[in-house]
Amino acid sequence: MNNSAGPDDEEVERRVQQLKKDASEGGYYLNPDIEFTKKLVAGLLVNEQRYAYPACPCRLASGRKDSDLDIICPCDYRDPDLDAYGACYCALYVSEDVHKGRSPVGSIPERRPPRAERGRVQKSETVDRTCNIPLPVWRCRVCGYLCARESPPLICPICKVKKDRFERFL
Repeated sequence: MNNSAGPDDEEVERRVQQLKKDASEGGYYLNPDIEFTKKLVAGLLVNEQRYAYPACPCRLASGRKDSDLDIICPCDYRDPDLDAYGACYCALYVSEDVHKGRSPVGSIPERRPPRAERGRVQKSETVDRTCNIPLPVWRCRVCGYLCARESPPLICPICKVKKDRFERFL
């Protein structure tokens, strides 16, 4: 990557192909508008260069990974947005209907809570913790994958995000 000019076309194409492969393996689709997709991927690469993590190119990242875990692509909001609107917030990931041209991508509202509200209530805090499991249960914040083990997996076997995207569930 050229540090001053951003990613070159080859680097963008390599990342697009990797994202397509990962998406396909996980049952997801990338936006079929390849030029649009390449622009989003270029934005991911710029953010990765800038912050050392691929923050969503359509959101303002803080530059602090621990504060931006929810917007590292694929973001925590991808699946709910796909279910409700047929695309994630930036429209990099789309539903099968959008991918096959049966449905258009419309406006997707922002799900990310305002900065002041982030982290106040974690989804896992609402779980009944009275069960007696001998190991901690870890939940992938992106796809919901659950596993019972001493520590979360290095990479989610479903959506391929890294260990830091897991939260203790039980």
